[in-house]
Amino acid sequence: MTAKASKSPAPPDLCQALKALAHPSRLAAVRALAGGELCVCRLQEVMGSDLSTVSRHLKLLSDAGLIASRREGKWSHCRLAAPCVLEFLKCLEATLRGETCRMNAEPQAVTAAPVAPKDE
Repeated sequence: MTAKASKSPAPPDLCQALKALAHPSRLAAVRALAGGELCVCRLQEVMGSDLSTVSRHLKLLSDAGLIASRREGKWSHCRLAAPCVLEFLKCLEATLRGETCRMNAEPQAVTAAPVAPKDE
């Protein structure tokens, strides 16, 4: 038997973060964390799902770099690691309602991530 090489996880990227936000339960968790750190049991109430489902959602948000967690005894607590996402969501929601987003008066260029070639 050969041992598998241990790969460290790739750092989160923009696509991963946006995909992590693309679920109503994960959006609810991010919005709930706007008020500060919460225990996972409270997030379970907010998300209205069983603990295993909530844990999967929180792992996706964590892997995307959007939330961070810490343990305190038997309790796990989560907080926003990227609180700027709240302003992004407010701006996006305003835009979708046909309103003008007022985040920045001057638009700023966004550096495009390199596009990986598609498998053929």
